[in-house]
Amino acid sequence: MPSSPVPTDPAWPPGTVRIEDLSQPGDSEVVLHPKPTQDPNDPLVRSSSEYPELPIELTLLQNWPLWRKNLNFALVSYYVVMVLALIDVATVTWGPLNLELGFSYALLTDSYAAGCGSLCIGGLFLVPFALKYGRRPIYVFSTAIQCGISVWSAKMQTVTDLMLVNVLSCIVGALAEVLVQMTVADVYFVHQRGLTNTIYFWFMTIGVTLAPLAGGFITQSQGWRWVWWWMAILFGAGLVVFIFLYEETMFDASPINGVPVADKLDSNPPNKEDLEMSALDNSDIKTPEETQLARELPLDHSIPAKTYWQKLALWTNSPVPFSEVAKHCYQPFLILFQIPGVFFMALVYGVMTACTTVPVTTLSSVMTLPPYNFGASQIGLMGVPPFIGTTLGAVICGPLSDSIALSLAKRNNGIFEPEMRLWLAIAFTPLVPAGLFMFGIGLNNGTHWLLPAFGLGVSSVGVVPASSAALTYLTDSYTDIIADSVVGVTFIRNSISTIFIFALQPWCDSVGLAWFYVTFGLISTVVLLGNLIFIYYGKTLRAKLAGTYHHYSQKQLISRPS
Repeated sequence: MPSSPVPTDPAWPPGTVRIEDLSQPGDSEVVLHPKPTQDPNDPLVRSSSEYPELPIELTLLQNWPLWRKNLNFALVSYYVVMVLALIDVATVTWGPLNLELGFSYALLTDSYAAGCGSLCIGGLFLVPFALKYGRRPIYVFSTAIQCGISVWSAKMQTVTDLMLVNVLSCIVGALAEVLVQMTVADVYFVHQRGLTNTIYFWFMTIGVTLAPLAGGFITQSQGWRWVWWWMAILFGAGLVVFIFLYEETMFDASPINGVPVADKLDSNPPNKEDLEMSALDNSDIKTPEETQLARELPLDHSIPAKTYWQKLALWTNSPVPFSEVAKHCYQPFLILFQIPGVFFMALVYGVMTACTTVPVTTLSSVMTLPPYNFGASQIGLMGVPPFIGTTLGAVICGPLSDSIALSLAKRNNGIFEPEMRLWLAIAFTPLVPAGLFMFGIGLNNGTHWLLPAFGLGVSSVGVVPASSAALTYLTDSYTDIIADSVVGVTFIRNSISTIFIFALQPWCDSVGLAWFYVTFGLISTVVLLGNLIFIYYGKTLRAKLAGTYHHYSQKQLISRPS
């Protein structure tokens, strides 16, 4: 087990931070974490719109105001919707594909499962490029590739076409999960991430549920090939927007002589005041006065802010050799199996994803048959209940996640623990199995379609807080290694979905559809209740494995002082 390069106070393991300054008169103030630097190009730099209480001289020429952060995140959200739509819209075209090209439902289910398997490995090959060249080129090039895959899908003729478009779209589509968490860690503070990750999960659900709805009506009115032509058009529009509006969020905050700077080649030595201020800003435990001073460091205007065209450079080439970057192809697995928190959150996220994807394949293979005999548009309409459920879950849990964290931190003398977010997941746990039971038993017994539809909505409400909490827990606890952690999470998540989808048909043939979903619901319940273990022992595990965390954080290409 790697040892920590510095002693770690068990009371302050990685992830434990002060985010409430209780020393101020009146209402307590939020402490920014991670700590923004004095570089105007730092995406985490505070802005007057976010923190109007700051003196005006400290908010002049802010280079990353809140609207700019949110614009970048909005573009990323559009990317997520389109990628998930490309993967999941295919299910409503299965009926016409079966009639026109003779593809069996078993083959179509296997093609979907092959895509889920490809999602496992896509991040392993592509994320190192995001670490080496930045987020922007990966978003741009992957959008262009997905546009081409959509055109290929529109011209599909053979089984080879079917398998390749599914596999290739999912290899590239794996970036929709990994890159987003990297972007969130780049741009948002700890007290903003719960809401941000909930919004991200909500947009994922739009791609998974509403894309089949739109695809069903397109299939009926224009034919199944036009589903893919519309995907090509929308990806093309997204490509243009990304090229001209999406800015690079990767920022090198590595310190020189204790002072974070943007340009490592800057030869100007820091003065005594800078060194003292930097030492203050990088201390692990601060008094309230020190916290206030660190939060109000002014920008260093000797560092030039990037121009519009510099912000839109196609790539940012890290000086780290690619041989070092390549280590991130296998490092996620080392992290995954050495840090229990990463593995468990991957397990939670994977099971919750399966709770969304497995019913989608069930709908397309069961409800097209008697007694339902649903057409493409009707199958698409079954995406409305999970969309409504997810929206309700997001509206309720998004603001609650951050507000509960801030409230619990205030009761804890202003100290935030990542485990505080897991209480919300526990509260909504019963909804997941209840919805799965209604869906599976309802379909098995041929009940009115309202029962399985209601079950989908109920389970979706419960899936949101669990998924959002898992992602946010990872980002809060393991910020410095979030890229590798999320690659490992993506591998586990999609492996679980692949296993369940491949096993779905033989499992149902063996025990029946009802018992499959009863078992599935019980498995999800056991996994979600595991959050209780981390609520009570998560901090102890973070403290014991701080050495492992620091070992891998030092291997990251770009780091931010904590």
